[in-house]
Amino acid sequence: MNLTRDRLHTIGWGTALAICFALTLALTFKVNAVKSEVHLANRQIAHLQQEKMFLETEFEARANQQQLKALNDTDFGYEAPTAGQYLESERQLAMLGKPAAPDAPKQIRMAENDAAGMPASMPAGMPAMVSPMTGKPVDAPAKADHAAHKPSLSQRLSRLDDVVARAVHPAGARRE
Repeated sequence: MNLTRDRLHTIGWGTALAICFALTLALTFKVNAVKSEVHLANRQIAHLQQEKMFLETEFEARANQQQLKALNDTDFGYEAPTAGQYLESERQLAMLGKPAAPDAPKQIRMAENDAAGMPASMPAGMPAMVSPMTGKPVDAPAKADHAAHKPSLSQRLSRLDDVVARAVHPAGARRE
């Protein structure tokens, strides 16, 4: 077999082209493998960031619980209800509605503050708006006679005592 120089030249170029194609194919596979690793690493990073955010939130919530417990212990002193605070039956519930005994102490009454210095549009339990510069109410009521028509605290409490007395001892009931 007599190969000519041109024929050898063509076979050499074909072999070089096949080697370049094989190297390109190998390089492409390598690049795709690295891209796959990068995507996997990005997914892991996103998962770890999400887990970190979850743990930070949980840590803050638990720290907040610790702060709330410390605040409760120092300022309020609230405690969880105990078993003795629950009613066991309907009979115990009915006993709560029983009228007070004659020798029982009077019920504790809560007093309310007069709304004398507040506008009529403001609810009864709300304080008046005060200017930080002057310290005087911003919307002072124009009517000074508003307080004159409202009964005083002692008048309201005396009416409440009358209502309670009538409820505990109705007119037709026998007193012991």
